[in-house]
Amino acid sequence: MKAKALVYCENEFGSIDGKVANGLIRQSEIYDIVGVIDSSKAGQDAGEYLDGVKNAIPIFESITLALGELNAIPEYFIYGIAPLASFLNDEQKEVIFTAMKSGMNIVNGLPEFFNENTQFARMARNYGVTILDIRKPPKRENLHNFSGRIQEVKVPIITVMGTDCAVGKRTTALVLVEALRNEGLNAVFVTTGQTGLLQGSKYGVAIDVLTSGFATGEVENAVINAYEQEQPNIIVVEGQGALSHPAFTSSSAILRGAMPDAIIVQHPPKRKSYCDYPKIPLLDLVDEIEMIEVFSKSKVIAITINHENMTQPEVNQIIQQYESEYNLPVADVLIHGCDKLVKELIKIFPELKRESVLV
Repeated sequence: MKAKALVYCENEFGSIDGKVANGLIRQSEIYDIVGVIDSSKAGQDAGEYLDGVKNAIPIFESITLALGELNAIPEYFIYGIAPLASFLNDEQKEVIFTAMKSGMNIVNGLPEFFNENTQFARMARNYGVTILDIRKPPKRENLHNFSGRIQEVKVPIITVMGTDCAVGKRTTALVLVEALRNEGLNAVFVTTGQTGLLQGSKYGVAIDVLTSGFATGEVENAVINAYEQEQPNIIVVEGQGALSHPAFTSSSAILRGAMPDAIIVQHPPKRKSYCDYPKIPLLDLVDEIEMIEVFSKSKVIAITINHENMTQPEVNQIIQQYESEYNLPVADVLIHGCDKLVKELIKIFPELKRESVLV
């Protein structure tokens, strides 16, 4: 049974900073999401607002109204915003306190760890609830240095990189894994961020809170664990940020730690500047691909589209343009699915076709 959960995403649901809530609405193996709190979209269906398909998850104006309308108090209250500034303001803290007083356990994906805050910890004890700091890294003695054992992995490793953060790398990776499984392949997803962990990924770690000395080793260790435990036909690793993004270093650790055999690049054609950095123009797609290939010594085999601010005709046009320009398969997986990607992977790695036939 999945645990019922209410997600807080005030003013951000469906936007870039609301990516945690967006991901949980689309998929979660751990939580049964019973509602989203966002007063700017109150009264709407979360699935319809996000993807145009109703999923019977209501959006509430406030936590008070949510608890008044739900049949029972959910077991968990998830902070579903991933802002650049990681600290809560007073209003947000009060919402968390209200959740605790109502008997809900708190799930926190911020790099501000609530358990280390004396006020939060005291409140949790007083009301008999727990706080889960999802991004808190393992203790130093449990962290892994890079070992080189990644070269022992004998199945294709694919990473889904991007030209910016919050462009849909994780979503594309998860849709691709599902499509590969539908082909009869044992595909495993390795997450590298808090949303993937919240969605129930068995393998992975939020690497952006790790010191640079361990990030590469933790990625490697997650991939090796997935390989040894699942004996998969293919492993798909979630990317973070962008290799070109001046504010983040996670992409380099993922490429070094996973040593991918092939790369898919996710790109938002209408986005002109980096997320949260409006004065820094986004690197051109062609330059991002070149940077990734030079850095990783691997090849980009496909491009996937984030259709933010695009009409359906614009998406179709850009797909035709990119396929002609880059001579690569291009798709928006939320609109078109992953047929092109699966076909390309089977062409590049013919052992996948043999495995899919055997299953």
